[in-house]
Amino acid sequence: MDVVLPCLDEAAALPAVLGALPPGLRAIVVDNGSGDDSPAVAAALGVEVVQEPRRGYGAAVHTGLEYADADIVCFLDADGSLDARDLLPLVAAVVAGEAELAVGRRVPVARGVWPWHARAGNTLLAALLRRQGVPVHDIAPVRVARRQALLALDVTDRAFGYPLELLIKAGRAGWSVREFDVSYRPRAAGTRSKVSGSLRGTVRAIRDMVKVLTG
Repeated sequence: MDVVLPCLDEAAALPAVLGALPPGLRAIVVDNGSGDDSPAVAAALGVEVVQEPRRGYGAAVHTGLEYADADIVCFLDADGSLDARDLLPLVAAVVAGEAELAVGRRVPVARGVWPWHARAGNTLLAALLRRQGVPVHDIAPVRVARRQALLALDVTDRAFGYPLELLIKAGRAGWSVREFDVSYRPRAAGTRSKVSGSLRGTVRAIRDMVKVLTG
């Protein structure tokens, strides 16, 4: 199974993130134009690095999906805030046919891990999704599904709206979606969130997601 890790300036986090990958999961680091040594760090650890120069979370994720060749593909942020071992229950659900899409629900391990502005926006969007019949409480960066099925959804957003569009289209397609709690930790020292790290980043992400909702 493949694990796609979109990466932008995550050199400080990559050793621990990649080191925590359970056996049997192949990492694919998609570098999204990092200005630090992220590609070199990943390559030195024996991990495949794919370049995606078009900036945008969705661009990096989709390029990784296209590059992957495993039947089941996992997605995880490369900033150290998530534990790769939490992917295992999601993978098991998809393998067993208990879910067509398994997603993570972030559970902060301490106060202050998830800034109020990011959490508030996420809560609102998840509530709107539940009204559409998609049973999620988080628009999380942790997902597992079968590769060909994901490609068939034809998700077109290449910015922060990508995960929301994916959930909307999965719901419309009648997919069974299961949500699992995953630990949400502070990012690795030396990295900075492009979304929750600032109010401006959160506003930009919500703007992209609103475009998906109203498009």
